Amino acid sequence: MIRAEPAAGREHRLAPEVCRAQLARILNSADFDATGRERRFLSHVVEETLAGRGDRIKSYSIAVEVFGRDMSFDPQTDPIVRIEAGHLRRGLERYYLTAGHDDPILITIPKGGYVPTFSLRSQPLLADPPTPVVSAVVAQLPVRRSPSRLLLPSVLMAVLAAGASVLAWWWTSVRVGAPETPRVLVESFDDLNGTHAAAAIASGLRQEVVSQLSKFKDIVVVESAAKGEDPSISPARFVLAGSVNLSTDAFRLRVRLLNRADNSVLWAESYDGGLKVAQLMEVQTDIARNVSSSLAQAYGVIFQADANLHVVNPPDDWAAYSCTLSFYAYRVGVDAESRSSVRACLEKAVDRFPTYATAWGLLSLIYIDDYRFEFSGDPAESAAALDRALAAARRSVGLDPVNIRGRQAEMVALYFHKEIDAALKVGKQTLTINPNDTEFMGEYGERLAVSGNWHDGCQLIAEARQKNPGSGYYDVDLALCSYFSGDYPQAAMWINKSPFPSNPVYHLLAAAVFGEGGYKIAADREVAWLNQNQPDLVRNMRQVVSARLARSQDVEFFLGSLRKAGLGIAD
Repeated sequence: MIRAEPAAGREHRLAPEVCRAQLARILNSADFDATGRERRFLSHVVEETLAGRGDRIKSYSIAVEVFGRDMSFDPQTDPIVRIEAGHLRRGLERYYLTAGHDDPILITIPKGGYVPTFSLRSQPLLADPPTPVVSAVVAQLPVRRSPSRLLLPSVLMAVLAAGASVLAWWWTSVRVGAPETPRVLVESFDDLNGTHAAAAIASGLRQEVVSQLSKFKDIVVVESAAKGEDPSISPARFVLAGSVNLSTDAFRLRVRLLNRADNSVLWAESYDGGLKVAQLMEVQTDIARNVSSSLAQAYGVIFQADANLHVVNPPDDWAAYSCTLSFYAYRVGVDAESRSSVRACLEKAVDRFPTYATAWGLLSLIYIDDYRFEFSGDPAESAAALDRALAAARRSVGLDPVNIRGRQAEMVALYFHKEIDAALKVGKQTLTINPNDTEFMGEYGERLAVSGNWHDGCQLIAEARQKNPGSGYYDVDLALCSYFSGDYPQAAMWINKSPFPSNPVYHLLAAAVFGEGGYKIAADREVAWLNQNQPDLVRNMRQVVSARLARSQDVEFFLGSLRKAGLGIAD
């Protein structure tokens, strides 16, 4: 039996026949982009490992037994194995991001060696069916993931022994009745020159775009219709098409997103890049990241298209998806009335689709907003809202460990729970999962900044705003950054740029900025609003500020600015 890498916090042993079945699935897939030599490479190292000879897998043995090098092969002077291993790793990564994104078994070749690892993808297969009553689910969710929620090893082994075909059937069956998820068909990019070089660049750009788009888990990226698939069943509603044209020393990519219903062009852009080999891969990655961010991020092109789409009598799957869209619309203004309706919508969504990880993550963020924007003066009520938030976030991450919204909610909930190091660790890990997600980038930047790392945090916030200027709360964060850097005119500019008239924390920051900057009329206006609309916040000012700023010196400076604005705050 083969020891798998830990999956979902538990170790398992995978039967060799299951690993071989996964190998065959990869090798037989048209979406596994690998040469014949790379396929032999993969087969060799897998079979050697399954046979218990993993310790024999070295550069020399691979070169001689797979690549046909003679006995004089020297890995120090001939890097062929390292190069092919790099190509193979990228091929496996792309396979699992596309055709293999639902495969239950992962085969990877860790960097630094050539011995493959076999692991179970962490999926709802390992979780008990959630209780379908939302209020009960949220109230009873465990704060820590319990080992009892995993299948017993003996039961898991019985499932694995039944073969990969049973797992594949189960994987397909649980997707029935899933919430709507936008599907994007990425067509082959046209080669306008008709040359081998142009075709290679067009193919490389397309593969990189697929890879970067696939980092966004709230869309499904497809490269072609599956064999025998009925196009009327869950068809791709969006098509990404493009063309590549080469000049003497540069290329131009023209790319566009089409609405498949009427072939209308929703978005189009052109990108230029040089042809120097040393820069080509980096340029392709930069272009692909720009394309994916423009299309798939919150407030991106796909979001805007679906948010503006009116569906009469929507079915349950579309209604649940619409709840996630309504969350982002709420986040533009962050007002309490919208929060109440969005919360109810998301609670219904997870009631109808209890494994909807994104909805659980967004629901957690709503609960966090209940905690940080509602000031009832009842500590027990505030603590309950934060506990609900943390439980819902961990439910989301338990369902899908790489769900960005779930991890974002877990990070913020941990921060307000005063587990700041744990929160920042989650943030750092998540940014590596999808560095193109500006919604998360901005939130992580804010957590870094208010924890005391103003330099790095504010840089991330500025980068997020540059990539996605549609989110007004970036402006508020930049006002906070300018305030703590001592640039009060700049802070006042950011505050005035995107007002949030019903958000109490906006008015609190505005009062501090105007008070410290000497803008008396504006400061008086903010103080009057706070006294009239948020008396509980004013009475508990030190507690409110301390919950947001981690360093005592930042808390005292902020309270001093509020005193300058005219708020009576006890020492």
